[in-house]
Amino acid sequence: MAQRRRGERRVETVGSGVAELVPDPDRPTGWTLLLDGAPQSHVDLDDPTHLEFEYIRRMATAIDLLAPSGAPLRVLHLGGGALTLPRYVAATRPGSPQRVVEIDGPLVDLIRTALPWDTRTKLRVRVADAREAVTGMRDAGYDVVIVDVFAGARTPAHLASVEFIREAARVLAPGGRLIANVADGPPLTYARTQVATIRAVLPQACLVADAAVLRGRRFGNLVVVAGRTPLPVAELTRRAAGDWFPGRVETDLDRFTGGRAAVTDADAVASPAPPEGLFSTKA
Repeated sequence: MAQRRRGERRVETVGSGVAELVPDPDRPTGWTLLLDGAPQSHVDLDDPTHLEFEYIRRMATAIDLLAPSGAPLRVLHLGGGALTLPRYVAATRPGSPQRVVEIDGPLVDLIRTALPWDTRTKLRVRVADAREAVTGMRDAGYDVVIVDVFAGARTPAHLASVEFIREAARVLAPGGRLIANVADGPPLTYARTQVATIRAVLPQACLVADAAVLRGRRFGNLVVVAGRTPLPVAELTRRAAGDWFPGRVETDLDRFTGGRAAVTDADAVASPAPPEGLFSTKA
């Protein structure tokens, strides 16, 4: 794919909609994956440490701070996209055993052929539903569980309940981290409920996001970092503030959740759809 003409897109119908691979005009081996017009992933085939989307950089920072630089980590990625974070971990922590669970088989095939990853890495991709896959995994098998699952532009309801979070936490090592991407907009009802749900299982948690998103002023991504042991809040804060697009770390999650209770399978809902036209200028 890196050899394709720079102005040439690739458009294919996959399980979750219409996938487009769009060349990055500023990076010769950079590509953006769009699904039904919404940006899902950006990868640079020659430099997997380049992370274009700010929420991905925030997730990567949480991984960076979990263990000494270069030390392998066992990472489970729920949601694959173009495999941005798996490629990053493989480059920064060589030898890390990683498993990706992605429900969209045609999308996996597209990425495998058009944006291939290094098959010498310990990276396995499984086509399956994220919750069903986790249910069959052994206890404490991973140091990191990434939850970044979208059907179209929404996270499915069955991946938003406390029952699902319990399963994700079960496969985490005692000192491991769950890192979740939560998309929401004003008045952040879904995000507040998701934080309450995650904290019901993994009480040590914080949020990292753009200040305007945290204040409920616009739609965006909030990254939840959670575990059973204290988080490196000071360093997360320093790195978020020093990003190209500065973010803020929120630790007063009692205030943020406002007394909301965890949601169960019986009452969990999918994340809200982005506002119409939010991605209309991106191509």
